[in-house]
Amino acid sequence: MLENKKAVIFDLDGTLVDSMWIWREIDIRFLGKYGLQVPEGLNDELEGYSFHETAVYFKNRFELPLTIEEIMETWNHMASEIYVNEIPLKDGVQDFISLLKERDMKLAIATSNSRKLAKDCLRANGILDAFDYICTSDEVPRGKPEPDVYLHAAKMIDTKPEHALVFEDIPYGLLAGKRAGMEVCAVKDSYSERAVKEKREIADYYIDTYYDILNGTYETLKK
Repeated sequence: MLENKKAVIFDLDGTLVDSMWIWREIDIRFLGKYGLQVPEGLNDELEGYSFHETAVYFKNRFELPLTIEEIMETWNHMASEIYVNEIPLKDGVQDFISLLKERDMKLAIATSNSRKLAKDCLRANGILDAFDYICTSDEVPRGKPEPDVYLHAAKMIDTKPEHALVFEDIPYGLLAGKRAGMEVCAVKDSYSERAVKEKREIADYYIDTYYDILNGTYETLKK
């Protein structure tokens, strides 16, 4: 899996950390302040949206009496404490990152989340300094499943796409990595369990945990 690779680029939520669950809860609390309920299928509609794009969507769809900046600031405030205190790394992440650093590989994050929450979460879990760059979808013209965020992350760590390996937990993210010309590894996550078949069809590799890589028990899906 790591042969001929010079860099690894990770998605954050659901890939490095178990955090996808918190956004449903934040949506409930946030919309509840305005007497609104979370519509069915909202998360599916927002897959791949950047933090800013999601705020624009919320303002327009729910006609909120807040600016886009106020919505994002509110979300950052609501989520920060949870990201710092309640969001753990996925099994094997720490050991896998140590292995990558021993091999002198460059590491980056490519996330649709906000930079603040990404940094808060990585810092709280003791791995922020391992990353050479954190790229958010707000930095690029198009969010996932378009390749922009992965191409920009690779550019910022001076790595050609064919020399980068991507880790992602949802189909949109896996497509973004593939469209960037990179090999991609699908990561098991309870949030995207219903999409396992689609994930396997897109990805080059599949893992239940990062220990699968360390132990050589990961699945190779494409020859």
